[in-house]
Amino acid sequence: MSGQRIAVIGYGLWGRNIVRNFYNLNVLHTVCDLDDENLKKVKELYPEVNVTKDFNEIINNDEITSVAVITPSHTHFKMVQAMLNAGKNVYVEKPIATSAFEAKTLDEMAHEKNLVLMVGHLLLYHPAVNRLKMLISDGELGDIVYAQSDRLNVNYFKNDRSVMWDLAPHDLSMISYVTGKLPKKVISAIGCSSDRNEIMDITHIGIELEDGVTAFISDSWITPQKHVTLLVRGTKATAILDDTLAENKLRLYDNIAGGTQKDIPLDYLEIEPLKLECQHFINCCDTGKKARSDGENGYQIVKVLEEAEKVMLGNKVDTLNERDFALSRVKGV
Repeated sequence: MSGQRIAVIGYGLWGRNIVRNFYNLNVLHTVCDLDDENLKKVKELYPEVNVTKDFNEIINNDEITSVAVITPSHTHFKMVQAMLNAGKNVYVEKPIATSAFEAKTLDEMAHEKNLVLMVGHLLLYHPAVNRLKMLISDGELGDIVYAQSDRLNVNYFKNDRSVMWDLAPHDLSMISYVTGKLPKKVISAIGCSSDRNEIMDITHIGIELEDGVTAFISDSWITPQKHVTLLVRGTKATAILDDTLAENKLRLYDNIAGGTQKDIPLDYLEIEPLKLECQHFINCCDTGKKARSDGENGYQIVKVLEEAEKVMLGNKVDTLNERDFALSRVKGV
């Protein structure tokens, strides 16, 4: 039985999934949201759970040991900083922050205070992704030379600064995790807005990882037919993970035998990745264990995205940072 009592800040579309999982894991204490209708839904579904519109109630409640921050990305830094200063362990939805400086600051704070800081890089907890990581570690693909992640979908709620900040944290963290290679530098970055405004809803970035591995990431908010695939090519074989499939998401192809599918066991347990991620956070809080997607991991991802955005926008990136800061001040975060 865990000793954690967790508060969730933000009951939007994704926050509802976080709340459901922490409730089912018997650790949910409080849900905080500014919307009265959202809080009403919480009480209807989870009558015994506390609700509040004031996150200061969470800060000042000693019963609450840990907090999940599921708010817009431009609020993450101030919110996580406040919770760490209050002595709470923190799970924060990706990205950890919207600048490398902020991400590094939060990581250092968590270390200094001996608190768990975990970022919602969900795919690091995906059973099929972890099966692929095992295949790579066992040498089934040979030496890794290339990876490509395509995450294309429709999103009518374009409330982030670009699709890259919304989706690429998944792609980049997953590629780095399965290959075991840290990103070194951005080699290309382009994007555009189908609405012809400052919010890019299509982006393509190229990244050089350790040992000369090249990765390309494409993200879209405007693709009617969902397409979510990861390709990893080695010197011996190529793996393709298609997350739109209900089962048999992972396939392995022999490079030498003309690209034929390899007949090796690719079984893995079909468990909801978010449940595994929430369980991991609880375990880390109970034991003090370093999270798989810790603050350092979050910092590494944001550092690359910040570099990619500078390539895409040039000096305009400074204006966007100023806008995010102004938004956080207006919202009182």
